[in-house]
Amino acid sequence: MDILQHLRGGLVVSCQPVDDGPMDRPDIVAAMAAAAVAGGAAGLRIEGVENLRAVRAVVTVPIIGIVKRDLPDSPVRITPFATDVAALIDAGADIVAYDATPRPRPEPRQDLVAAIRSRGALAMADCATLDDGRVALSQGAAIIGTTLSGYTADTAGLGDGPDLDLLGAFRGLGGFVMAEGRFNTPALAAAARQAGADCVTVGSAITRLEHVTGWFRAAIDSAAPR
Repeated sequence: MDILQHLRGGLVVSCQPVDDGPMDRPDIVAAMAAAAVAGGAAGLRIEGVENLRAVRAVVTVPIIGIVKRDLPDSPVRITPFATDVAALIDAGADIVAYDATPRPRPEPRQDLVAAIRSRGALAMADCATLDDGRVALSQGAAIIGTTLSGYTADTAGLGDGPDLDLLGAFRGLGGFVMAEGRFNTPALAAAARQAGADCVTVGSAITRLEHVTGWFRAAIDSAAPR
């Protein structure tokens, strides 16, 4: 399978339940993933080795794997170690995403990309800025994503919506562009494609039931009665 060609023009569903919530179990994550594929997802983004292993057993579409860690001395959370890379690929990841920002980190970005590529997988750079994407492509990443725009100190305050401007800028760099981060309606997913995304990742709006329920509850609570 040509993985990038398979994903091009498609939807990736990020099946990441709320941490320690009632749906935070590998069997439930696998069921969500299978349901997403049945609904038309071209690929999946899965956090955690055990979750990924469970999902790999029930789907054949490409899987983007990540490990999230809370480190005491670094703000980097997404796949910070080469050992994480190895574990994810052994569990069945076709693509491994990593934090591609220049923030203090336990292992250099280029070492993570090299570890991913040495095992025959594709590297996805979770970026916050245009320069992140530029550096990632120069280091061998196959995919650049807008994942971290709005979630780092230098990009905070961008608002509630996705960073369509960064998407357009990434299009100018070449490479495969993934829209990710706050694309939480079908209209925004369509806007991502129009802005230049090759593929769009959607997470909370599909797989975090607690979040979606909260959106509706807040809307109802704020609505004036007739």
